[in-house]
Amino acid sequence: MLSAGIAAWIGAVFLAAGFVKGVVGMGLPTVAMGLLAVTMPPVEAAALLLIPSLVTNLWQLFTGPSFGGLVKRLWAMMAGILLGTVAGAGVLTGTHASAASAGLGAALVLYAILGLLKLGFATAARHEALMSPLVGIATGLVTGATGVFVIPAVPYLQSLRLEKEDLIQALGLSFTVSTAALAIGLFREGALASPTAQLTGSILALLPALAGMFIGQALRQAMSVETFRTVFFVGLLALGVYLALETAL
Repeated sequence: MLSAGIAAWIGAVFLAAGFVKGVVGMGLPTVAMGLLAVTMPPVEAAALLLIPSLVTNLWQLFTGPSFGGLVKRLWAMMAGILLGTVAGAGVLTGTHASAASAGLGAALVLYAILGLLKLGFATAARHEALMSPLVGIATGLVTGATGVFVIPAVPYLQSLRLEKEDLIQALGLSFTVSTAALAIGLFREGALASPTAQLTGSILALLPALAGMFIGQALRQAMSVETFRTVFFVGLLALGVYLALETAL
């Protein structure tokens, strides 16, 4: 049974994470895992984000214009994510919790630096057949070890130079597969020791996540997304450094 203070903290975390996703189209698992990992083991945080992440990503996936075409184009990447996540879930659920936290911190730092420096690259169409499964497997391994879905999937999808709405939908596809694969990996590793309680907590976390997402979407028209993204990445950088150093001290 969660205390009132912990329940309030979880609600605030998912409200903030949903808000970020509403404004910039991604970031819910990154923000939620980063903040929750300060007060609980990463595997518990990962279990809490399953339902909010899945529902918000399905919403993002099915409201886009090119579902069929993106699945046909990115299926090898999605297969790699599935395999890599299930294979890597033992790190998150095993005895190496501190290593998982350090890995999460490193992933957050890398993601933040890429965002702040606006580093990017273009992937030629002729290279996609090779790059997609490799990126998928790498993303899956990072997801399985840390619960974070963004590295290297997001930079890679941005490198495909998709149209804005196609990119948002592709991110939704990648995050949906990552969430489902993480759930399979956690179940396979026996991490869902109390599935009913964890499912209940995850469902309750969905409500503030949806509220935050709708607020973020409403505010998107009234604020500079570029300014918000800068603040977002600076926050992630600070949080990532904190998590990485905490395990070393």
